Order: sequence, then C-alpha cells, then structure tokens
Amino acid sequence: MTEARTPGHGPLDGVRVVELAGIGPGPFAAMLLADLGADVVRVDRPGGTALGIDPALDVTNRNKRSVIVDLKAPDGPARVLDLAGRADVLIEGYRPGVAERLGVGPGDCHARNPRLVYGRMTGWGQQGPLADRAGHDIAYIALTGTLGMIGAPDGPPAVPANLLGDYAGGSLYLVVGVLAALHHARATGTGQVVDAAIVDGAAHLSTMIHGMLAAGAWQDRRGANLLDGGCPYYGTYETADGGHMAVGALEPRFYAEFLSLLGLDDQAGAHTDVTRWPELRARVTARFRTRTRDEWTARFDGSDACVAPVLSLREAPHHPHLAARSTFTDHAGITQPAPAPRFSATPTTVRTGPARPGADTDDVARDWDVPGLTAPAPSHSSKPSNPQRKAPS
Repeated sequence: MTEARTPGHGPLDGVRVVELAGIGPGPFAAMLLADLGADVVRVDRPGGTALGIDPALDVTNRNKRSVIVDLKAPDGPARVLDLAGRADVLIEGYRPGVAERLGVGPGDCHARNPRLVYGRMTGWGQQGPLADRAGHDIAYIALTGTLGMIGAPDGPPAVPANLLGDYAGGSLYLVVGVLAALHHARATGTGQVVDAAIVDGAAHLSTMIHGMLAAGAWQDRRGANLLDGGCPYYGTYETADGGHMAVGALEPRFYAEFLSLLGLDDQAGAHTDVTRWPELRARVTARFRTRTRDEWTARFDGSDACVAPVLSLREAPHHPHLAARSTFTDHAGITQPAPAPRFSATPTTVRTGPARPGADTDDVARDWDVPGLTAPAPSHSSKPSNPQRKAPS
C-alpha cells in the first residue's frame, strides 16, 4: 500500500484512490472510500459531468480532491497513468471497452502498477448480450426480479428511487469488492480487476427471498408475502392527516403489543391465520385513520410494537433518535448523512465539502509526486468528449 501524504481520518487512512469521474454509483462508491479515510482523487473532465447540479452541492464528492484531465488530449492518458502508478485503487464507470480505447484500461494501468485494484462499475457488467447497452437503475433491477417484488398487487411495481440498484446493488458491492481485492493485493503484491455489475449485486440482494421461494414460503407475485406488504402487520398505513405509519410487528409478542396499543386485542388469532388477514387489514386501516401521524407516534412511543412514523427527507434529521446519534451532519451549510458505519478506533468524519473540479491539481501533484499534472497541456483540436454512458444512474 502506498503512503498518502495528506492527513486523513478513518480505517482507510493511507489508501490512495483514483476516481475517473462519472455519475451515480461510481462516485458514491468513491465517496464511501473517502469517508472511510482514503485519499480519493477525482479525475474530472473538461466541462464536467451530466448530473446537472452545482458542484458545490454534490455531496457525493465530499472528502475528495479533484484534478481535471482531458483523456482525449495527447497527454491525457499519461497523466492518469501517472496517478494510477501511485494509487492503490482506481474506479471507473465507462461502458465496456471505453477505458481500454482511451489508454487507461486495466492492462495499461497494471503495466504501470501491478498492485493496483481496478474497480469497474457498470449496470450490465463487462460481458453478456446487454453489456454495450445504455441503461439506468430501473432497467437493471427490472431484469433481476427485484423491481417486480415491490408494490401493491393491484398496481404497477413501485419505483424505489435509484437506491436499490445504483447504490445497494452497485456502489456497495463495488466497495466490498475493492476492499477484498485490496486485502489480497497487500498480501500477495498482485492487483486485479473487480467487475461490479448492478445486475449481479441487485440479484444477490434477493438471495434470502430465493431461498424462501424454493421452500414454498414466498409467492412469486407482489403484495402476497410476509415482507412485501401482503401481511397486514408488515406495511404502511395512512393516518388522519394524510401521513403514514410503518408497521413491522412480525414476532408474536410484538404483534400482541401492536394490537393492544391499537385497541384491536380481538385480532390476536389473525397473526397466523391468513384467511383473517383481509379483515385484519381493514380494521388496522380504519384505526390508523382515526388519529394523526404525530398522535400515533406518541401512542407507540417507548413500545416494542415495531411501529414508526414515515418521515420525509427534511424531517428525518430532526428525529430525536437520529439527532442523538448524529446520523445526519451539517457541513458548510449542507445537511447530509454522516459517514457510516462507525469505528471505535478510527472514527470517520466529513473532512471537506464537495471537491470543486480541478481545484486541487497543485496539491495532488505535490502530495502524490506527479509533476506532470501541472505541466501545460499540448494544444490540440479535438473537442472534450464524455466517454461515459448516461448510465448507470
């Protein structure tokens, strides 16, 4: 592992990461590594990415530094290879073959640094009939069966933002793969390529459900199962003021406490009697509509009924439990989730705000001993291009 010269915090302090700029799951994975203390240098393109928000507000670029390199320029690939030669990890999210055509693919990078962990973030993966196709989160989770699990039985599948595919099935699996490969590289001196495809990760997330399906404990349709809203004591209910409460009273004693606080003790036998579930759902629905969300929150406060209010993004940071844990933090005027998970010996923090494109070129050139970053670029007539597909995001 190389030694970073910049101060850091967290268990990955000393790990150097090169992120070839993109949108969606790749930057989020790099943010997670940066949150954990890695020195992440984001290689931005002239003209920026297609995300379309002020870079000063793009918190997925927090705790990073940025340089600008035009990979279409004659010396562009060499500048990236200089960084890769001093890095532990490189992350890219281009379509298959693009990095190779640009001269910064795994072969080129490993020729300069055999220990490098080369992380590839795509939706469809590096091989397969759809590998070269554009796509987005919703298409990836659609093919894996995970999207079809979510939603009411009498309506279309519900769209879970882009959390399930991009970030759960993509970013988190890329980070797990990168850290595993980094462990191997430190033990053996040999780097490798990590192929993190959202379709693979999203499918992997449903492992338990596939086991239940094989055992006959899960029906292959929406809204008919214990954990997909088909069960009346695991779901959401509207309150008198248009808010919602989330119920997860699965175990018998939690279910009994739920009924007691709801005033429906006569429904105790419906816990295991699915023929009574329609009646139970109707009764629970009617009861929740008699009070506001805040009134029900107070009613269930301090209980083990496994009931919670459904909060909005702006409400969540002010919940007493999340506030007490500092689950959210304010940095430079932006409220955002704090780094996770937590470490007893190597605590993490939001050290810097979003990296501004190119703002750290001089510092990175010095700290990483890559003087070529600051050398004048030769003139050329080609226009900057965006080699990354619009997906995955």
